[in-house]
Amino acid sequence: MRALALAAVVLVGAIGSAIADDWMMLSQKILRANDPSTTITAEEGKWKKEDIKKVKLSIEGADVQITKVVLHWNNARDDTITNIGTVKAGGETAAADAPGHEATLTSIAVEYKILNNALQATLKVWGYD
Repeated sequence: MRALALAAVVLVGAIGSAIADDWMMLSQKILRANDPSTTITAEEGKWKKEDIKKVKLSIEGADVQITKVVLHWNNARDDTITNIGTVKAGGETAAADAPGHEATLTSIAVEYKILNNALQATLKVWGYD
């Protein structure tokens, strides 16, 4: 009976760890109110790696209206996402799927407008591995 209970606990722990989010912050950049867009380029060894399955952005410091995001992949066509809308400070975008199993994200271009007369916000790029 103890062996069965131990097996059940191990199984539940394995399922829980498989479901846990494996999101990692790939990069961050300060957005400035006087710039309408920015590009973040991958840094070798930091986030220029294969097998990123999903990408999302988060915003801190101010509300930001994001009108366009272009994900540049090395082995697939670029993904252009439009009309994302306003991301509140502390919020994030929906995750975008990578184009294939061995996808390498090389850069991200973002068109934006910082709202409510704020001077800057921080954009964070997240990858799901």
